[in-house]
Amino acid sequence: MKAAGSDVVRIGSLELRFLVDETVGSGNLVMFEFSVPPSARVPAPHFHKDVDEVVYGIEGVTTTTLDGRKHELGPGQSLFVPRGSVHTHENLHDEKARSLIVMSPGSIGRRYFKEIASEVNVPGTPDLSKVKEIMLRHGLVPA
Repeated sequence: MKAAGSDVVRIGSLELRFLVDETVGSGNLVMFEFSVPPSARVPAPHFHKDVDEVVYGIEGVTTTTLDGRKHELGPGQSLFVPRGSVHTHENLHDEKARSLIVMSPGSIGRRYFKEIASEVNVPGTPDLSKVKEIMLRHGLVPA
């Protein structure tokens, strides 16, 4: 079963290609490929109030900082990010990093990322108060 609508959401130089979004099935799962070019701006550290996340390396190396500890995830490596754990993802290496992200339940999905993209993909500096409001409304809490 495929996600509805456009598969790709771009936030700055980050790219999310949805394989399953909140509109598919029971809404209990969201799954997307997350591509991060070298030195890309990445989401601020945050935690999810009600959503668990799994990061699975596909290409390159994604660095996920989880509760203050850095984890380098290469192809075939995974990390479970439990709800309530502060985390961020980044690419500290010279080649593109690509990971599969699975979130359950599927309450943080395509709608959330499209809203964030509309605030971040603007000329100049994004309005961080609007970004924070979107995050909080979808159950993400900046750390």
